Amino acid sequence: MVTVMGICLSFYFCFHLVAGQRGYIRLMSLESQMTHLESEMAVVNAERLALEKKVVMMRPGSINKDLLEERIRSVLGYSYEDEITLLQSRS
Repeated sequence: MVTVMGICLSFYFCFHLVAGQRGYIRLMSLESQMTHLESEMAVVNAERLALEKKVVMMRPGSINKDLLEERIRSVLGYSYEDEITLLQSRS
């Protein structure tokens, strides 16, 4: 009887070690999810750095004239008289 109980307890703990809520399979799933989220974070950080660089160039003390002209053209729709504007659809 003691042997059967020992075997049952061993199977119980082994099952939860592998497939339980805090088991090996869940650990592998969380590590995969963490890797995916770290790659997303790297992309977002790169976008944030690019935006911060543009913000620095638009500050009153150090305005980048090319960037300012680009923003005026895109936001306000200004252009020179002899320019031809081609619009590109975004899909």
